[in-house]
Amino acid sequence: MRARNLALVLGAVGARGSVTRAALAEMTGLTKTTVSKLVGDLIEGGLVVETGAVRDGERGRPGVEIRISGQHVAALGLEINVDYLAVCVVDLARTVRLRRTQAVDNRAAPPVDVIAQLGDLAAAVVDEAVEKGLRVVGGVLAVPGPVDMTSGVVHNAPNLGWRDVPLASLLRFPFPVRVENEANLAALGELWFGSGLPDFLHVSGEIGIGAGLVVRGRLFRGAHGFAGELGHVVVSPAGPPCRCGGRGCLEQYAGQDALLTAARAAPFRRAALNRRAADTPPTSGYVSAGTPQKDAAETPVAAQEKTADSSRATQAGATQAGATHRRPAETPVAGQKDTPETPGAAQEKMAETPGAIHKRPAETPGAVSATIPLEMLLPAQQGVSWVLSRLREGDEKARAACERAAWALGVALSSAVNLVDPDAIVLGGIYAPLFPWIGHMVTDTMKARLGQMRGAVPPVVVSRLGAEAAALGAAGQVIEQVMADPAALLHS
Repeated sequence: MRARNLALVLGAVGARGSVTRAALAEMTGLTKTTVSKLVGDLIEGGLVVETGAVRDGERGRPGVEIRISGQHVAALGLEINVDYLAVCVVDLARTVRLRRTQAVDNRAAPPVDVIAQLGDLAAAVVDEAVEKGLRVVGGVLAVPGPVDMTSGVVHNAPNLGWRDVPLASLLRFPFPVRVENEANLAALGELWFGSGLPDFLHVSGEIGIGAGLVVRGRLFRGAHGFAGELGHVVVSPAGPPCRCGGRGCLEQYAGQDALLTAARAAPFRRAALNRRAADTPPTSGYVSAGTPQKDAAETPVAAQEKTADSSRATQAGATQAGATHRRPAETPVAGQKDTPETPGAAQEKMAETPGAIHKRPAETPGAVSATIPLEMLLPAQQGVSWVLSRLREGDEKARAACERAAWALGVALSSAVNLVDPDAIVLGGIYAPLFPWIGHMVTDTMKARLGQMRGAVPPVVVSRLGAEAAALGAAGQVIEQVMADPAALLHS
C-alpha cells in the first residue's frame, strides 16, 4: 500500500508540475497526514523538492510548493547505430544534462567491441554526472533491430550484421540497463520530449528505417515486440536486394546510404548492376497528388535508375578509351569551383557555421519550413549536411535523390496508414532536416494512393528532436519506471 501511495503522490506532482500538500491530499484522496509522510520520504530520496510558500486559497496559512527534483536522480540513454554511438543523461525533471556522440563504423563489428566502446563513452558521461551531484539509477540501450524484451537478444540487425546476439548479457554497468529497439524508443522520445501527440507513427530515418506506433499515449509493440520495421516494407517487389534478405525494401530507396548514393549520382553497387531489366519499380504508383504515373520513367525511382544506367554507360565508354576513374566520393560536382570536391570536405565547411537553420528552399513553393539546426545532426550523419548544401544551391541530383526517397517513403506510409490508421505521422532522424524538400512529396504520394479510401490523410509533421529521439526515449523509459515505482528506488 505504501508503494502504491508513493507512486500516486509522485505521479500527481509530476502531472501538475507544482502542487502543495493540501492539494495533493485532495487530488489523491489520501489524508493530509499520510501525504505529508509520503512527501517527506520522497524529499529524503531526492525525488521531489520544496520550492517555496504559495497561497493555496484565500484563507489559512500558505502552503509549501512541491516539485519534481532534477538535482539528484538521473537516467542514462544509450544508442548503438550503424555509424555512431550516443549517450545522454536526463534528470528526473526531464532536463537533458549531458550528451555525447561518437562517430564510428559499426557495420560487421563484433558486438563485444562495440559494447566496449560504448561502455567507455558511457563511463565518462556517468562520471561527469556524478560530479554534478547526480545519481544515475538505470539505463536503456537503443539498437537498430528487433529485440526480445525478455532476454535482451537482438534477433536480427541487418545493417550491423548482427544476428541472435545476447546483447543484454554483454552489458556491464553498476546499475540495471535494458535493451530496446531504436525506433520504438525514438517514438517514445517524441511522446515525452517532443510533440507530445497521443496518437502518431514516428519514422526514424537513418541508414536503416524504423517506425514506432504510439496509440493513446502508449507504444504498440505487436504480438512479439517486433512491430515497426517500416524500412523492410516492400516498395518494389523486383527492386534491389536488401540486407534483410528481401528485395525492393524502402530502405534501399530512402535510407541514408541510398539517399547519399543517389545525390552523388554514383554507380550502383555490383548487385544493382546485375539486376534484370524487369527489376524496376511498378508503374501503377503516383508521383504527386492527382498525377498518376503513366510509365516507369515518371517515377522518381525509375528516373534515378535511368540516370544510373546513363552514368554506367558513360563510364564504360570512358574505360574502353583507357580513361582513369576516380572513386565516386572524389568526383567534384559539375560547375563547383570554390567548394570542396569531396562530401566530407563539404561537411567540414558546413560545420564551421554552428546554429545554421535549415530554411525552406526558395525553389520549393509551399514547402513546410523545418528549423533543424546542423548541430542536431550527429557526427556520423554529417553526410546529410552535404546533401542539404547541394539542395540549397539548387543541385538537381540532390533534388532528384530527395524526390526518389520521398516517393518511396510515401508509398510505404500509404500501406502503414491503411493498416494502423495513425492520427499523425512524425518524420525524425535524417528526415527532420530534409523535411522542407521531402515533406510535400510524401504527403502528395499518400494523397494520391489513399484519396479514394479516406477523406484526408494523416498530417505529416517534422520531429524537433532530430537524431536524439532514441537516446532521449531510452532515458525517458527509466524516468517513467522511477515515477511508476519510486518505492523500489527508495529501498535500493
